[in-house]
This record gives sequence, C-alpha cells and structure tokens, in this order.
Amino acid sequence: MSVSRLQATGIRLPSPAEYKTLSASMSTQRLFIALTLPEAVRGVLASTATPIPGVNWTRPEQLHVTLRFLGDVSADQQKAVLKRLATVRVEPFILPVEGLGVFPPPNRPPSVLWIGVGSGHPRLFQLRQRLDDALIAAGLQLDVRLFHPHVTLGRATEDAAKSVAHWLYVHREFSAPPFRVESFELYSSELHPSGASHTLIRSFPLTSKL
Repeated sequence: MSVSRLQATGIRLPSPAEYKTLSASMSTQRLFIALTLPEAVRGVLASTATPIPGVNWTRPEQLHVTLRFLGDVSADQQKAVLKRLATVRVEPFILPVEGLGVFPPPNRPPSVLWIGVGSGHPRLFQLRQRLDDALIAAGLQLDVRLFHPHVTLGRATEDAAKSVAHWLYVHREFSAPPFRVESFELYSSELHPSGASHTLIRSFPLTSKL
C-alpha cells in the first residue's frame, strides 16, 4: 500500500526522526563483557551441578566471569564501544577459581549459586577499571555497584533453600583449576523461555603494548 493511501486511512506514519529512532531500537543488542572460561575449567565446574529440585544449572558452555553488564546498546553505540574496548591494555594474568557462595545474603533464600575467584588478581581489578574508563568514553552510563567477580553456576527458587545449604556444605572445599586470562570478550545475550543464549561478538587480547 502506498504512503498516500495509508495516510488516507487515518494511519499516522512516523516522522523521519521517529524512523531513525525506530531503526536504532530494532538493531539494539543486550551486551555484556566477560572472561571466557577454558573448557577444562567449565568441565570441572559442571561436575558440581548435581540434580537439586528448584535449581536450574547454567549450561557448561555459558559459564563465564562477568566483567561488566552493559544492557541494551544501539548499533551506533556498539561501534563506539568496540573502538574503545580495542584500546584497553592490561597484561595477561592467572586467575583462581574458588570459594562457593550464594546471593543474596544468608538471612534470605538463595537465588544465585556461584563460585568466586578467591582474592582475585590485581590485574583483574585493573582490567575492570580500564573497561569502565573505555565504556564511559564511548558514552555509556554505568552503574556503580561493587564489583564482585564470580561465575554463576545456577539459579534457585525459594523452596530450594535447604537443599542449597546442603550443596554448599558438601562442596565447601571445592575449587577449579586456575587459568591464564589472555583476553576478554564482548557478548550479546538473548532471553528465551528456556533461558538466555549468548553469542560472541568480539574477543580482545590482553597486552601491555600500544
């Protein structure tokens, strides 16, 4: 149907500015930056995923350490983000994988089961700061919540509290092999009824060289 015939029906057509906004929103992606775990580490972590009623375990291929969740990012913003992330410089480092825990605090039913990175590594926090600097320079607004690096192992319903407490006790000494961090990755995330699916957009190698 032609534009003139559409207008004759009383249908309001978007203005050029609205078309531009609509086009940008259609190309928006939900993004996050993460450290991708080696397959061997993912396999060890997956061994903790014993059947527990009320717990939905993260699929092994999606286990990662989130460095920064960006939320919905337009195509134009994404170009700026990619350009700025490529300027981040941090030397590779070794990261431990240890210390099971849950969110929220113990006085409330757990909803997230996770494993931490021990005391981390100074370069991990340096990387996070330099990522934030790059993202702010790209025009993104970031939340100021405390950075708590971890791998989300699973999510639980309220009625799983006792079973989760038992799981924490059984695995209280659990740790996975440390791994060498040589890059960080930008992913897109799509939400589905069966859970989120992650797609790699670009990997950025760590280096101290300009």
